[in-house]
Amino acid sequence: MSVSNPEFSQSDLLRPVDIKYVEEKKKGGLAALALGAIGIVFGDIGTSPLYALKACFDPQHGIPMNSESIFGVISMIFWAFVVVVSLKYVLFVMRANNHGEGGILSLMALAMRTAKSGSKRSLVLIITGVLGACLFYGDAVITPAISVLSAIEGTEVVSTSFIPYILPLTIGILLCLFIFEKKGTSAVGTLFGPIMLIWFGSLAVMGLYQIQNAPEILYALNPVYAISFMLKDSAVAFVVTGSIFLVLTGAEALYADMGHFGIKPIKYAWFLLVMPCLLLNYFGQGAMLLTQPETLSNIFFLMVPESYTFALVILATVATVIASQACISGAYSMTSEAILLGFLPRMKILFTSEKEKGQIYVPFINWILCAIVIAIVLGFKKSESLASAYGIAVSTTMLMTTLLAAVVMKAVWKWNVVLVSTVIGLFLAVDIGFFASNLSKVMEGGWFPLIVGSVGFLLMMTWYQGRQILRARAVDGGIRLDDFITSLLKNPPHRVEGTAIFLTAHVDYVPVSLLHNLKHNHVLHERVFFLKVSIWDVPYVNDDQRITLKELGPNIYLIRAMYGFKETPDSSHILHLLESQFGLKTDEMNTSFFLSRDTVVPTELPGMALWREALFAWMYQNAGRQSDFFKIPANRLVELGAKVEI
Repeated sequence: MSVSNPEFSQSDLLRPVDIKYVEEKKKGGLAALALGAIGIVFGDIGTSPLYALKACFDPQHGIPMNSESIFGVISMIFWAFVVVVSLKYVLFVMRANNHGEGGILSLMALAMRTAKSGSKRSLVLIITGVLGACLFYGDAVITPAISVLSAIEGTEVVSTSFIPYILPLTIGILLCLFIFEKKGTSAVGTLFGPIMLIWFGSLAVMGLYQIQNAPEILYALNPVYAISFMLKDSAVAFVVTGSIFLVLTGAEALYADMGHFGIKPIKYAWFLLVMPCLLLNYFGQGAMLLTQPETLSNIFFLMVPESYTFALVILATVATVIASQACISGAYSMTSEAILLGFLPRMKILFTSEKEKGQIYVPFINWILCAIVIAIVLGFKKSESLASAYGIAVSTTMLMTTLLAAVVMKAVWKWNVVLVSTVIGLFLAVDIGFFASNLSKVMEGGWFPLIVGSVGFLLMMTWYQGRQILRARAVDGGIRLDDFITSLLKNPPHRVEGTAIFLTAHVDYVPVSLLHNLKHNHVLHERVFFLKVSIWDVPYVNDDQRITLKELGPNIYLIRAMYGFKETPDSSHILHLLESQFGLKTDEMNTSFFLSRDTVVPTELPGMALWREALFAWMYQNAGRQSDFFKIPANRLVELGAKVEI
């Protein structure tokens, strides 16, 4: 039997090693990947034309309906696309990927490499990343509601007799969407790209159709119109900026979903198709307002002749369902990452595809989102009301992304301070402007995603800090593993046939489950494994570097199994690697897994506030079972309980 790194000490196990990661090969050519990205990545930002411009010219903003304001708003939209999406996300932030994976939690994990564990800098980075992630959930509940509702509202253009059915139809479609989430997207995923391709093509044709009636709208490409609009009536421009931000919602998805397709396909799809089609549609809407300002009430669906309206409503509904599905799937992925990084308790996660491990379904999150989305539709009733609630969550997430990107540029990439200050200064100026403008919409509905994000932040930080306290209690009252094994082997208990695997949270300390087993059963199995599962700040780990093993005594081993934050630990896989790499073959029917099932008791001991300790205890007791999360067969499981005061 060969044992890797026989000289390392147990404390070495606590430190990250040089992990090689698996860079998943993207299947298909560049064109096929770009088509897939069009179907998944750009759904949210691609359906913004349904409601964004109408929200910009909301009469409540006090914006005059004249050529100056129309040119100003369209110019601001164009330059928002250029600066925020093209420059910030596509050309800069997407470079800050964690071995090919994007999203704010991946960025946080990348930035955390520059901070010492437990330091104030580390805590600030954690708060920044978790806050951005929680506000993503605020976006995830509003996107399906506003997208589907705005699409169904198009039936008003066909006939006013549809008005009473708008809310029931919207709720029915959303319910079907959430019910079918458990089926996964693999069956219909191949249709997403072609359908969204038709959608973006339709946006472009609609825009060109209207631009020919007022081609002077193209003058809005000149930034002078945007600047003069902001300077002439800065108060109105400030308020309108919050609505202009609606055209950018979904930009974060370019970064979050880059791991599925790669950077190149997303860049090509954005610059060659998505951005031109979206801009043509927005410019077309601007041209229509120049010639027919009365169409503002439902400008998007009035862009086409009446005979095409119903077909457009159907296409828009399908597009918004696809956009909503992608956003909901993003919430699943975010939840899975948060669980593995230690910010959420274990939950049941189902894999909906045999080929794509990124396609998952989280039942608890699905039904929580479903309830909140339907409540939003019933509460706000109209897409223009929802538009006021939209933006604040996304703008805050974008701001958090910029701050974390600044840390990566300076500390990881080692960029010059002047260059970092120049680039980040530009992005911060734009982000803070959008954030401040969206703050003015808090009382009009923006409070809702903020509440969703705040509740999420409280739960995630309580879980993270609670687990830190549990670790500290385990260390303070723990028995050193090496000393204990040495002492135990001097006068060993009766050793029985079979293999015992004790899951442990600390490689240096004896797991409570072993102590209870010795106390009550007075035996030690002929072969003992102490298994520590570690999650590192890379998305995937190669199998040849996944397992590290050290022999502590005759047939007593300390094992660390390393996983990336995009992977799911699997006990059977670990046993297979032990056999293939170290020759430690186990008889599955003669192998038992020992887990400690603790009961957390809130006390006045130093830690968190008592009410937060009670919240953590409730979360801990209702978390998914370790055995399910690590895929341990029920007939090979032994759970031993203990009380832990925090």
